Amino acid sequence: MKEKLALAKKNKKDEFYTQLTDIEKELNHYKEHFKNKIVFCNCDDPKESNFFKYFALNFKYLQLKKLVATHYNEGGKSYKLEIVEDINKDGRINLDDAITTPLKGNGDFRSDECIKILEESDIVVTNPPFSLFREYIAQLIEYNKKFVVIGHQNAISYKEIFQLIKENKIWLGYGFKGSAGHFINKFYEDYASASDRKEGMIRVSGVHWFTNLEIKKRHEDLILYKKYNEEIYPKYDNFDAINIDVTKEIPMDYNGYMGVPITFMDKYNPDQFEIIALGIVGSIDFTCNKKMEIINKQGELTGKYTFNAKGTLYKKYNPKIDKTPSFKDCETGELYKSIYARIIIKNKRI
Repeated sequence: MKEKLALAKKNKKDEFYTQLTDIEKELNHYKEHFKNKIVFCNCDDPKESNFFKYFALNFKYLQLKKLVATHYNEGGKSYKLEIVEDINKDGRINLDDAITTPLKGNGDFRSDECIKILEESDIVVTNPPFSLFREYIAQLIEYNKKFVVIGHQNAISYKEIFQLIKENKIWLGYGFKGSAGHFINKFYEDYASASDRKEGMIRVSGVHWFTNLEIKKRHEDLILYKKYNEEIYPKYDNFDAINIDVTKEIPMDYNGYMGVPITFMDKYNPDQFEIIALGIVGSIDFTCNKKMEIINKQGELTGKYTFNAKGTLYKKYNPKIDKTPSFKDCETGELYKSIYARIIIKNKRI
Protein backbone atom coordinates (compact mmCIF):
# COMPACT_ATOMS: atom_id res chain seq x y z
CA MET A 1 0.00 0.00 0.00
CA LYS A 2 2.85 2.38 0.89
CA GLU A 3 4.50 1.69 -2.46
CA LYS A 4 1.28 2.55 -4.31
CA LEU A 5 0.91 5.80 -2.37
CA ALA A 6 4.53 6.73 -3.07
CA LEU A 7 4.06 6.00 -6.78
CA ALA A 8 0.87 8.06 -6.87
CA LYS A 9 2.66 10.97 -5.23
CA LYS A 10 5.54 10.65 -7.69
CA ASN A 11 3.16 10.59 -10.65
CA LYS A 12 1.36 13.68 -9.38
CA LYS A 13 4.67 15.52 -9.04
CA ASP A 14 5.39 14.69 -12.68
CA GLU A 15 2.28 16.59 -13.81
CA PHE A 16 3.14 20.14 -14.82
CA TYR A 17 0.35 22.25 -16.28
CA THR A 18 1.63 24.89 -18.68
CA GLN A 19 0.42 28.47 -18.60
CA LEU A 20 -1.77 29.56 -21.52
CA THR A 21 0.42 32.62 -22.14
CA ASP A 22 3.53 30.44 -22.59
CA ILE A 23 1.67 28.17 -25.01
CA GLU A 24 0.47 31.15 -27.04
CA LYS A 25 3.95 32.71 -27.23
CA GLU A 26 5.51 29.54 -28.63
CA LEU A 27 2.77 28.27 -30.91
CA ASN A 28 2.33 31.65 -32.60
CA HIS A 29 5.49 30.72 -34.53
CA TYR A 30 3.95 27.54 -35.99
CA LYS A 31 0.60 28.74 -37.40
CA GLU A 32 1.25 27.62 -40.99
CA HIS A 33 1.93 24.06 -39.85
CA PHE A 34 -1.53 23.48 -38.35
CA LYS A 35 -3.75 24.13 -41.37
CA ASN A 36 -5.99 21.09 -42.10
CA LYS A 37 -4.12 19.00 -39.53
CA ILE A 38 -5.26 16.69 -36.74
CA VAL A 39 -3.68 17.83 -33.47
CA PHE A 40 -3.28 15.35 -30.62
CA CYS A 41 -2.57 16.40 -27.03
CA ASN A 42 -1.87 12.98 -25.53
CA CYS A 43 -0.69 13.96 -22.05
CA ASP A 44 -3.35 16.53 -21.26
CA ASP A 45 -6.30 16.45 -18.92
CA PRO A 46 -8.64 18.89 -20.72
CA LYS A 47 -10.07 19.95 -17.36
CA GLU A 48 -6.65 21.11 -16.16
CA SER A 49 -4.42 21.55 -19.21
CA ASN A 50 -4.26 24.72 -21.28
CA PHE A 51 -3.08 22.96 -24.44
CA PHE A 52 -6.55 21.69 -25.30
CA LYS A 53 -8.01 25.07 -24.35
CA TYR A 54 -5.57 26.89 -26.66
CA PHE A 55 -6.40 24.76 -29.68
CA ALA A 56 -10.14 24.78 -28.93
CA LEU A 57 -10.20 28.58 -28.76
CA ASN A 58 -8.09 28.87 -31.93
CA PHE A 59 -9.65 26.01 -33.90
CA LYS A 60 -10.89 28.22 -36.75
CA TYR A 61 -7.94 30.61 -36.66
CA LEU A 62 -5.50 27.73 -37.12
CA GLN A 63 -7.87 25.99 -39.57
CA LEU A 64 -7.56 22.69 -37.75
CA LYS A 65 -9.14 19.55 -39.11
CA LYS A 66 -9.56 17.91 -35.71
CA LEU A 67 -8.43 18.25 -32.10
CA VAL A 68 -8.04 15.30 -29.73
CA ALA A 69 -6.83 15.12 -26.12
CA THR A 70 -6.22 12.20 -23.78
CA HIS A 71 -4.59 11.95 -20.37
CA TYR A 72 -3.36 9.39 -17.90
CA ASN A 73 -5.68 8.52 -15.01
CA GLU A 74 -3.79 6.53 -12.42
CA GLY A 75 -7.00 5.66 -10.60
CA GLY A 76 -8.74 3.87 -13.46
CA LYS A 77 -10.27 4.50 -16.85
CA SER A 78 -9.79 7.77 -18.67
CA TYR A 79 -11.48 9.47 -21.62
CA LYS A 80 -10.72 11.35 -24.81
CA LEU A 81 -12.05 14.76 -25.71
CA GLU A 82 -12.29 15.80 -29.35
CA ILE A 83 -13.49 18.70 -31.45
CA VAL A 84 -14.27 18.32 -35.13
CA GLU A 85 -17.02 20.77 -36.04
CA ASP A 86 -19.53 23.34 -34.80
CA ILE A 87 -21.89 20.86 -33.14
CA ASN A 88 -24.18 23.36 -31.45
CA LYS A 89 -24.44 25.48 -34.63
CA ASP A 90 -23.65 28.77 -32.88
CA GLY A 91 -21.28 29.83 -35.65
CA ARG A 92 -18.16 29.16 -33.58
CA ILE A 93 -15.96 26.17 -32.87
CA ASN A 94 -14.78 26.11 -29.27
CA LEU A 95 -14.90 24.16 -26.00
CA ASP A 96 -18.70 23.91 -26.23
CA ASP A 97 -18.28 21.65 -29.27
CA ALA A 98 -16.13 19.05 -27.49
CA ILE A 99 -17.24 15.41 -27.49
CA THR A 100 -16.29 13.14 -24.58
CA THR A 101 -15.68 9.45 -25.27
CA PRO A 102 -14.69 6.96 -22.53
CA LEU A 103 -11.48 5.00 -23.06
CA LYS A 104 -11.10 1.33 -22.23
CA GLY A 105 -7.88 1.99 -20.35
CA ASN A 106 -6.20 4.62 -18.21
CA GLY A 107 -5.09 6.91 -21.06
CA ASP A 108 -1.37 6.10 -20.87
CA PHE A 109 0.24 7.43 -24.07
CA ARG A 110 1.84 4.00 -24.53
CA SER A 111 -1.48 2.13 -24.54
CA ASP A 112 -2.82 0.56 -27.73
CA GLU A 113 -5.87 2.82 -27.93
CA CYS A 114 -3.78 5.98 -27.47
CA ILE A 115 -1.28 4.77 -30.07
CA LYS A 116 -4.17 4.23 -32.48
CA ILE A 117 -5.20 7.87 -32.02
CA LEU A 118 -1.56 8.87 -32.49
CA GLU A 119 -1.39 7.01 -35.80
CA GLU A 120 -4.39 8.99 -37.06
CA SER A 121 -2.91 12.34 -35.96
CA ASP A 122 -0.58 14.76 -37.75
CA ILE A 123 0.96 16.91 -35.00
CA VAL A 124 1.40 16.22 -31.29
CA VAL A 125 1.57 19.17 -28.89
CA THR A 126 1.83 18.65 -25.14
CA ASN A 127 3.90 18.72 -21.97
CA PRO A 128 4.87 15.06 -21.40
CA PRO A 129 6.21 13.71 -18.08
CA PHE A 130 9.87 14.70 -17.84
CA SER A 131 10.70 11.31 -16.33
CA LEU A 132 9.42 9.56 -19.48
CA PHE A 133 10.86 12.01 -22.00
CA ARG A 134 13.19 9.50 -23.70
CA GLU A 135 10.40 6.99 -24.19
CA TYR A 136 7.92 9.66 -25.23
CA ILE A 137 10.13 11.13 -27.98
CA ALA A 138 11.10 7.64 -29.16
CA GLN A 139 7.43 6.87 -29.74
CA LEU A 140 6.88 10.04 -31.77
CA ILE A 141 9.90 9.24 -33.93
CA GLU A 142 8.80 5.62 -34.36
CA TYR A 143 5.41 6.72 -35.68
CA ASN A 144 6.92 9.52 -37.77
CA LYS A 145 4.92 12.29 -36.12
CA LYS A 146 5.48 16.03 -36.14
CA PHE A 147 5.52 17.56 -32.68
CA VAL A 148 6.05 20.55 -30.41
CA VAL A 149 6.57 19.41 -26.81
CA ILE A 150 8.10 20.68 -23.59
CA GLY A 151 11.14 19.05 -22.01
CA HIS A 152 14.09 19.88 -19.78
CA GLN A 153 17.29 21.06 -21.47
CA ASN A 154 19.17 18.26 -19.67
CA ALA A 155 17.42 15.92 -22.11
CA ILE A 156 19.81 17.26 -24.76
CA SER A 157 22.57 15.21 -23.12
CA TYR A 158 20.54 11.97 -23.17
CA LYS A 159 22.24 9.65 -25.63
CA GLU A 160 19.04 8.93 -27.55
CA ILE A 161 17.90 12.56 -27.73
CA PHE A 162 21.35 13.88 -28.62
CA GLN A 163 21.62 11.46 -31.54
CA LEU A 164 18.32 12.77 -32.93
CA ILE A 165 19.58 16.34 -32.58
CA LYS A 166 22.85 15.46 -34.30
CA GLU A 167 20.93 13.86 -37.17
CA ASN A 168 18.71 16.96 -37.50
CA LYS A 169 15.59 15.01 -36.60
CA ILE A 170 14.75 17.22 -33.62
CA TRP A 171 15.71 20.72 -32.50
CA LEU A 172 14.81 23.43 -30.00
CA GLY A 173 11.90 25.80 -30.47
CA TYR A 174 11.75 29.45 -29.45
CA GLY A 175 11.76 28.66 -25.75
CA PHE A 176 10.73 30.23 -22.46
CA LYS A 177 11.92 33.62 -21.26
CA GLY A 178 15.17 33.08 -19.42
CA SER A 179 14.88 29.33 -20.09
CA ALA A 180 12.54 29.09 -17.11
CA GLY A 181 8.87 28.23 -17.14
CA HIS A 182 6.15 28.72 -14.55
CA PHE A 183 3.93 25.67 -14.23
CA ILE A 184 1.02 24.64 -12.05
CA ASN A 185 1.49 21.64 -9.76
CA LYS A 186 -0.41 21.66 -6.48
CA PHE A 187 1.67 18.78 -5.11
CA TYR A 188 4.88 20.81 -4.85
CA GLU A 189 5.71 22.94 -1.85
CA ASP A 190 8.15 25.33 -3.52
CA TYR A 191 6.30 28.15 -5.21
CA ALA A 192 7.11 30.75 -7.80
CA SER A 193 8.38 34.23 -7.03
CA ALA A 194 6.04 36.61 -5.22
CA SER A 195 5.18 38.48 -8.41
CA ASP A 196 4.01 35.25 -10.03
CA ARG A 197 2.40 33.73 -6.93
CA LYS A 198 -0.53 31.45 -7.61
CA GLU A 199 -1.71 28.31 -5.87
CA GLY A 200 0.53 25.44 -6.88
CA MET A 201 2.73 27.52 -9.19
CA ILE A 202 6.38 26.52 -9.43
CA ARG A 203 9.31 27.90 -11.38
CA VAL A 204 11.27 25.30 -13.34
CA SER A 205 14.64 26.37 -14.73
CA GLY A 206 16.16 24.89 -17.87
CA VAL A 207 12.93 23.99 -19.67
CA HIS A 208 12.54 24.28 -23.41
CA TRP A 209 10.37 23.41 -26.38
CA PHE A 210 11.50 20.50 -28.56
CA THR A 211 10.17 20.19 -32.10
CA ASN A 212 10.73 18.78 -35.58
CA LEU A 213 8.66 21.45 -37.33
CA GLU A 214 10.65 23.93 -39.42
CA ILE A 215 10.95 27.39 -37.87
CA LYS A 216 12.76 30.54 -38.94
CA LYS A 217 14.84 30.69 -35.75
CA ARG A 218 16.59 27.45 -36.63
CA HIS A 219 18.38 29.03 -39.60
CA GLU A 220 19.38 32.34 -38.02
CA ASP A 221 23.15 32.83 -37.74
CA LEU A 222 24.82 33.22 -34.38
CA ILE A 223 26.80 36.46 -34.62
CA LEU A 224 30.44 35.83 -33.69
CA TYR A 225 32.79 38.66 -32.76
CA LYS A 226 35.56 37.14 -30.61
CA LYS A 227 38.96 36.20 -32.05
CA TYR A 228 40.79 33.05 -31.04
CA ASN A 229 43.48 33.40 -28.38
CA GLU A 230 45.09 30.29 -26.89
CA GLU A 231 45.25 31.88 -23.44
CA ILE A 232 41.54 32.72 -23.41
CA TYR A 233 40.49 29.42 -25.00
CA PRO A 234 42.48 26.60 -23.31
CA LYS A 235 42.48 23.13 -24.82
CA TYR A 236 41.25 20.08 -22.97
CA ASP A 237 43.95 17.76 -21.75
CA ASN A 238 42.18 14.62 -22.92
CA PHE A 239 40.60 15.73 -26.21
CA ASP A 240 41.76 17.98 -29.05
CA ALA A 241 39.25 20.81 -28.65
CA ILE A 242 39.16 24.23 -27.02
CA ASN A 243 36.89 24.99 -24.10
CA ILE A 244 34.20 27.66 -24.35
CA ASP A 245 32.17 28.52 -21.25
CA VAL A 246 29.67 30.94 -22.82
CA THR A 247 28.04 30.53 -26.23
CA LYS A 248 28.46 34.18 -27.24
CA GLU A 249 32.25 33.79 -26.80
CA ILE A 250 32.66 31.25 -29.62
CA PRO A 251 35.58 32.61 -31.70
CA MET A 252 34.86 33.61 -35.28
CA ASP A 253 38.19 32.37 -36.65
CA TYR A 254 38.82 28.95 -35.06
CA ASN A 255 38.56 26.02 -37.46
CA GLY A 256 39.05 23.15 -35.02
CA TYR A 257 36.79 21.37 -32.55
CA MET A 258 35.19 23.42 -29.78
CA GLY A 259 33.48 22.32 -26.57
CA VAL A 260 30.41 24.47 -25.86
CA PRO A 261 27.78 24.34 -23.08
CA ILE A 262 24.42 22.65 -23.62
CA THR A 263 22.77 26.07 -23.76
CA PHE A 264 24.45 26.50 -27.16
CA MET A 265 21.65 24.41 -28.65
CA ASP A 266 19.28 27.36 -28.29
CA LYS A 267 21.43 29.20 -30.87
CA TYR A 268 22.35 26.20 -33.01
CA ASN A 269 22.07 26.73 -36.76
CA PRO A 270 22.85 23.52 -38.73
CA ASP A 271 23.92 25.66 -41.70
CA GLN A 272 26.58 27.37 -39.57
CA PHE A 273 27.83 24.65 -37.22
CA GLU A 274 28.39 20.90 -37.29
CA ILE A 275 27.67 18.88 -34.17
CA ILE A 276 30.43 16.33 -33.62
CA ALA A 277 29.67 14.58 -30.33
CA LEU A 278 28.84 14.86 -26.65
CA GLY A 279 31.89 15.57 -24.54
CA ILE A 280 31.56 12.42 -22.43
CA VAL A 281 33.07 8.94 -22.40
CA GLY A 282 31.30 6.69 -24.88
CA SER A 283 30.66 9.58 -27.25
CA ILE A 284 34.26 10.60 -27.93
CA ASP A 285 37.62 8.86 -27.54
CA PHE A 286 39.76 10.44 -24.83
CA THR A 287 43.46 10.69 -25.63
CA CYS A 288 44.93 9.90 -22.22
CA ASN A 289 44.15 7.81 -19.17
CA LYS A 290 45.76 9.44 -16.15
CA LYS A 291 45.27 8.20 -12.61
CA MET A 292 43.97 11.08 -10.52
CA GLU A 293 43.03 11.76 -6.93
CA ILE A 294 39.61 13.36 -6.54
CA ILE A 295 39.43 16.79 -4.89
CA ASN A 296 36.20 17.85 -3.15
CA LYS A 297 34.40 21.20 -3.49
CA GLN A 298 36.35 22.57 -0.54
CA GLY A 299 39.61 21.93 -2.43
CA GLU A 300 40.63 19.02 -0.20
CA LEU A 301 42.17 15.73 -1.35
CA THR A 302 39.74 12.87 -0.68
CA GLY A 303 41.93 9.80 -0.90
CA LYS A 304 39.65 8.53 -3.68
CA TYR A 305 40.96 7.89 -7.17
CA THR A 306 39.69 7.84 -10.73
CA PHE A 307 41.03 7.42 -14.24
CA ASN A 308 40.60 10.10 -16.87
CA ALA A 309 38.50 12.39 -14.66
CA LYS A 310 35.53 10.01 -14.37
CA GLY A 311 35.11 10.01 -18.15
CA THR A 312 34.62 13.76 -18.55
CA LEU A 313 36.52 16.50 -20.33
CA TYR A 314 39.11 18.30 -18.23
CA LYS A 315 41.69 21.06 -18.56
CA LYS A 316 44.62 22.34 -16.53
CA TYR A 317 43.49 24.17 -13.41
CA ASN A 318 43.75 27.96 -13.69
CA PRO A 319 43.47 29.69 -10.29
CA LYS A 320 42.61 32.97 -12.01
CA ILE A 321 39.30 31.68 -13.41
CA ASP A 322 38.60 28.32 -11.72
CA LYS A 323 37.22 28.24 -8.17
CA THR A 324 38.75 24.93 -7.10
CA PRO A 325 40.56 22.09 -8.88
CA SER A 326 38.75 18.77 -9.38
CA PHE A 327 41.63 16.31 -9.66
CA LYS A 328 45.32 15.91 -8.92
CA ASP A 329 47.56 13.88 -11.23
CA CYS A 330 49.01 11.08 -9.07
CA GLU A 331 52.26 11.03 -11.06
CA THR A 332 53.05 14.71 -11.69
CA GLY A 333 50.98 16.51 -9.06
CA GLU A 334 49.40 18.67 -11.78
CA LEU A 335 45.94 20.02 -10.90
CA TYR A 336 43.01 19.76 -13.30
CA LYS A 337 39.49 21.12 -13.57
CA SER A 338 36.68 18.93 -14.88
CA ILE A 339 34.28 20.54 -17.34
CA TYR A 340 30.52 20.29 -17.03
CA ALA A 341 28.61 18.74 -19.95
CA ARG A 342 29.89 20.00 -23.28
CA ILE A 343 28.87 19.54 -26.90
CA ILE A 344 31.72 19.28 -29.39
CA ILE A 345 31.08 21.41 -32.48
CA LYS A 346 32.88 22.77 -35.53
CA ASN A 347 32.30 25.91 -37.56
CA LYS A 348 31.26 24.85 -41.07
CA ARG A 349 32.28 28.14 -42.66
CA ILE A 350 35.97 28.14 -41.82
